[in-house]
Amino acid sequence: MKSLKNKRVLVTGGAGFIGSHLVDRLILEEPTAIAVVDNFFLGKEENLEEALKVRPDLEIFRLDASDLAAMRDLTEQQKIEVVFNLAVIPLPTSLEYPLWTVNTNIGIALAFCELARTHCIETLIHCSSSEAYGSAEVIPMDEDHPAHPRTPYAASKLAGDELVLSYVRTFGIDAAVARPFNNYGPRQNPGRYAGIIPIVVRKIKRNEPIEIYGDGEQTRDYIFVKETADGFVKTYQHEASRGRVLNLATGKEITINQLVARMLEVLGKPNYPVVHVKERIGDVRRHCGDIGLARQLIEFSPSVMPEDGLRETAKWYFERL
Repeated sequence: MKSLKNKRVLVTGGAGFIGSHLVDRLILEEPTAIAVVDNFFLGKEENLEEALKVRPDLEIFRLDASDLAAMRDLTEQQKIEVVFNLAVIPLPTSLEYPLWTVNTNIGIALAFCELARTHCIETLIHCSSSEAYGSAEVIPMDEDHPAHPRTPYAASKLAGDELVLSYVRTFGIDAAVARPFNNYGPRQNPGRYAGIIPIVVRKIKRNEPIEIYGDGEQTRDYIFVKETADGFVKTYQHEASRGRVLNLATGKEITINQLVARMLEVLGKPNYPVVHVKERIGDVRRHCGDIGLARQLIEFSPSVMPEDGLRETAKWYFERL
């Protein structure tokens, strides 16, 4: 296994939801230095407050990760060896600004492929998305599942993955692609692009009915964000991941209706009003990841029970929203 101890590490998108949890997880590996790049489109400096208490030497750079010249200067100045590339323009934005979303997401992937090709960095761990698959054609969805992205965001993530893999095959860069399914947990954006769990908490606190898109029978494979962060570290540690795409999921699907009901039980409001609204454009119908390959190659085995993860998440939001 490779070690991150004494390495100089960069996390792009590191002030975001998953990225900030990855920073927390990386601290445990005792790298020499950790740097964060974020354009703060969704990221927040407060997401890194706990990390800064432990590692006051953590450096944060407000930059565009798709800017190759800026990323080259940064990686050279900071002597970065390992990059965890989580920077992204999210799915909802691609429905309003598809051109910008696609150009930026592909540009981010390409920038770090180039840095790896020109030996500015040693290793690239690139963050994908289960949205690259589109709706499930078979359950569970392994890494060979057909890719039929339903949104410009999903297409941009798939394109980025393929760029990384093409650079592995053509130029021999040291890289792997980790493909998380639906994450939940503390720090998920509670604003305009919020996930279902912060939406539920906000609606309850405002005494408003909870809105579910469509019939609510669409399924997702929800994974606790700290498990995903651990999966990224394991992807780096195990060299068998190189040149591969690995699902980070739980292997269990749940409908949105079931998730909301379970969330309401955790919050002690099982009879809270729920209404259904028009189906959201680009919404996938079923998602459930097969994690057999990740279990085999990187010893990935999520263990957080849904009730425990939901309880921690709900408590965090109730204290802040």
